[in-house]
Amino acid sequence: MLAIFVGTGVSLLNIAVHGLLTVAMVSTLHARAKLDHNANAVLRVIMTMVVAAAILMAAHIIEVWLWSVCYQIVGVTPDGEVDFTFAFVNYTTLGYGNVVPVPPWKVIGPMTAMNGVLLFGWSTAVLFQVLSLSSRQFGIKY
Repeated sequence: MLAIFVGTGVSLLNIAVHGLLTVAMVSTLHARAKLDHNANAVLRVIMTMVVAAAILMAAHIIEVWLWSVCYQIVGVTPDGEVDFTFAFVNYTTLGYGNVVPVPPWKVIGPMTAMNGVLLFGWSTAVLFQVLSLSSRQFGIKY
């Protein structure tokens, strides 16, 4: 039961981080859109998508790092294995390789995966919206 409470806490913290960086990304893109008036429309959309994706990737790296800190604090991996790599494997739902969690923490891996799937879905939705809005704003029709 402790693993579920810890996993829920880290998940909620990650949702807050993702929200914060999503808002920062939108603010950055809004300010940036006003700067490139003379650039080619396609180039403007591409640069907008690169900036948006970079900020969201940074959010995911921070979120994996938060999971790895949690893993380290509570002792999820045996013998101090590489917590960051293990957190990344769980967060991306890649699946276990040579490291598995110690028995009291087995549920933390699926909780990490659930959090990763939710936040990757959020990022995908945001990127689609950014592409849609920036294409419209810069006059590109598909």
